[in-house]
Amino acid sequence: MADNTDVTKLSHELTYQRYLFNREHIKDFFMKMSIPEYIALHYIVSEEEASDIYSGRTYLKDLSVKLQMTMRQTSRIIEKLRDMGYVLWSHDGNGSEGTYVTITDSGRKLLKEQENLLKQYYGKVFEKFGKENLIQLLQLMKQLETVMSSEMEKLEVDKNETRENE
Repeated sequence: MADNTDVTKLSHELTYQRYLFNREHIKDFFMKMSIPEYIALHYIVSEEEASDIYSGRTYLKDLSVKLQMTMRQTSRIIEKLRDMGYVLWSHDGNGSEGTYVTITDSGRKLLKEQENLLKQYYGKVFEKFGKENLIQLLQLMKQLETVMSSEMEKLEVDKNETRENE
């Protein structure tokens, strides 16, 4: 195991780099919508293309899982997208069977504009960083996220066990 000084330095650097990237850099590409709104619109379109069963509908519960957010948080995002005219929000029957969203033409247009901005930027990044390096980095990031999630779950279990024993 790495010594505590290394772990402290590396954990700070990882946290700091994620903070900088998320806060300073990527937000410049999201002038008309937030990153969660972009991910939601992208997911809605991909679900529409992948499934003929739901006639272009993306159910809020599925979107909530994809965004890893509560239903309340997801509802706020969809409400904002609806108010801006980018999605339509409806429900089956009396609403007890679930609520769903579909993307509007203006939502498609906004998503396409956003994708073009990201494609231009990341195209240059891929050229300089290298496609293989990027693939390897993304694989490593997924592995790191898995380990981090596992450790977080263990901390939660340990915390709950400590509470029960008190």
